[in-house]
This record gives sequence, structure tokens and C-alpha cells, in this order.
Amino acid sequence: MFHPLSLFIGLRYTRAKRRNHFISFISLISMLGIALGLVALIVVLSVMNGFHKEIQARILGMASDATLSDPYGNMEDWQPLLARVRTQPQVVGAAPFVELQAMLANGSKVSGAMLRGIVPVEEDQVAQLRKDMAEGDLDGLRPGEFNIVLGRELALVLGVGVGDKVTVVTPQVNSTPAGMMPRLKRFNVTGIFAVGMQDYDRGAAFMHMDDAAKLMRLGEGVSGLRLKLTDQFQAPRLAREVAQALGGTYLVSDWTMQHRNFFAALATEKRMMTIILFLIVAVAAFNIVSTLVMVVTDKRSDIAVLRTLGASPGRVMGIFMVQGTAIGVVGTLIGVIGGVLLAWNVEPIVAWIERAFGVHFLDPAIYYISALPSDVHMSDVLAVGIGAFCISVLATLYPAWRAARTDPAEALRYE
Repeated sequence: MFHPLSLFIGLRYTRAKRRNHFISFISLISMLGIALGLVALIVVLSVMNGFHKEIQARILGMASDATLSDPYGNMEDWQPLLARVRTQPQVVGAAPFVELQAMLANGSKVSGAMLRGIVPVEEDQVAQLRKDMAEGDLDGLRPGEFNIVLGRELALVLGVGVGDKVTVVTPQVNSTPAGMMPRLKRFNVTGIFAVGMQDYDRGAAFMHMDDAAKLMRLGEGVSGLRLKLTDQFQAPRLAREVAQALGGTYLVSDWTMQHRNFFAALATEKRMMTIILFLIVAVAAFNIVSTLVMVVTDKRSDIAVLRTLGASPGRVMGIFMVQGTAIGVVGTLIGVIGGVLLAWNVEPIVAWIERAFGVHFLDPAIYYISALPSDVHMSDVLAVGIGAFCISVLATLYPAWRAARTDPAEALRYE
């Protein structure tokens, strides 16, 4: 294939004017098919990467990179431990927390939620709850005042807003003359947050850590420590290193464990979309087969002359492999360049289409993400580009093999 003779004649056939214009048309269709398939594949993968990145940012804005907790649920001597944790090189920030499951009620409206007791100033080191506040202020969570911050959808379900009250029903019980009764406490709603994730907006609420500790009867203890690490994508390894450096027995968890199924589903969806869209590229690439078969039929006499002049079957095979590969390379280059350019500008292009035609692809009233995010990963671009090139080369093998088997005497019999 890389012999000078094969390269010269193969490239000459590629750009030569053929007597049969239908062959040229099929070659053009093959080239454009590869290009359009790659454009679609790169844009879709980039948009999926953008959604993945956006969702991951929202999750990590609420969930800490890792947590250290006591196996028995009450970490009593947490202040010295917090000071030691902050000295670890893997740790950027740390904050104590108390976590409990409870029922929230407002009249006849009841909903379950995960309550987390925090210290607002400390929480800023490990999460971005403050920037997600839609109403009120996170600093309204003060010890002893029994204030609470609700997710936006949870507040809608309960029918409350800032300034209203909700009743928190905890799993702990009080012994009364009437029997065992659940513990109830009225809280003032001082804020509402909106993350854009159903798990948090519908099922999470925050209060001051001291108030949560009283509800849980933890005394001076806490549920554990939330950590922000130097590299969130290495959270499993770094969290274990921190726990080993501290000694003792702790339950170690990280954000990849808490949302493992969700991110696994996203990865599976991306792989399946890649396979489905790559079939478009494969179909277009295998049009090269029909193109080269017709070229071989058209060039039988030329092949016979080359064989008569001493060209080996391998040289003849290389000629048509060069021709088919050239079609694949041009289509791949056009597709990769066009796909990357479109992926980089998909958000303003979609915005222009929405303005021009008065449509909304992502209605803000329905979807949390109103713009179409795009995140181009060059590893994806290289993978699909190399894949398309390999398929193009494979598609040339059969027609080139047929050309190499042409019998010179048979081809020149009627010339």
C-alpha cells in the first residue's frame, strides 16, 4: 500500500475524471456519509459529556468529596479529630455534620426528607450550598433558634415558604403517660435552595448542627466529618489514605460510592449511543466497497496492462487500497473538523435556532438545564476518528483483493 507505485497510481485514480460519473457520485456519497456520521457522533458525545459534567457539578456542589463517620453513629471527640484531618495534605477543607431521616409536616401535607445539621461557616469549606440559595440566607441557621432550609420542591410539596413553619418528626420517641410518642419539633423556614437535582430539591433539608444534635440526642457528638479533597476524581484513594493516617476505626465513604449507580447508568448510556451512532459511520464507510468494486470493473484493462508490465498482485492491491483509504481519510478529516467546530458552538447555534423559530428545546419550566451544554473531549474525538479511518481501510480489502486476482489474459481478450 505504501509502495511509491501504489501511492502514485492510487492517488491518480482518486482525482482522475472517470468515464462513469456514477462511480464519482458514489465516492462522494461515501465521503459525505462518513463526514456526517462523525459530525453527529462527535456532537452527541460532546453534549452528553456536557450534561454529565453539569450534573456532576451539581451533585458535588451538595455532596462532599468524602465523609468520615463513626461506626456507631456518634462521634464524640470530633474537635481534635477535625483539627488532625485539616492537617492532612490530601484535605482542602473539613466540616462536622449531623444527619438523620425524618418526616416533615405542614397540616395534612407530609413528606420524608434527609435532614443534615451543619455549621454554615464550616459548610462553605466542603460544599456550595450558599450559592444555590433561591430564597433566604444560609446564615439564618443559628443554634437554638430551630430554623430550617428546605429544597424548592420539598417546600412546594409541603406548601410552605420563607417565614412559615414546619413540624419535624424524628424516629426517636418520648415516653409519655399515653405511651411511646414520636418526637416533634416546630421549625421556622428561613431559606429555600434549588440545586437542580431531584434527590436534593425534593428530599433534603438543612438545619444548624446543634439543633440536629438535640433532635438526635447526640449530646456534644456529631455523625461524622465531611471532607473536601485535593482531587475529587481520586476521592476513593485519597479518603482511604486520610483514614489510614488518622488511625482508629471509621466508616469511609466518598461521592463515587454514594452515586455509583447513577454515574454507571450515564456511562452505559454514552457507550450505547456511541455504538448506535458509529453504525452510521460504518454504513457510510462500507459504501467504499461498492465504489471500489465498480472502479475495479471499470479499470480491468488498466490492471491487466500493469500486471503485464510486471506489477505484482500486491502492488495492484495497494493501488485500490490507497484509493479507498483516500476517500475515508478525506471524509474522516471533514467529519472530525466539522464535528469539533459544531460541538464548540452548539450552544449559541441552538440558541439562535430557538430565537429564529420561536421554539424551546429545553423549556426552563420543565428542565433544570435550559441551555444545551457541550464539553468536547479530545480523547473521544481521536477515538471516533481513528475508528472511522480503520473501518475505511478494512472496507478496501475485498475490492483490492479482487483487483489483485484479475487475470491479464482474460481482461485483455476483447480489447
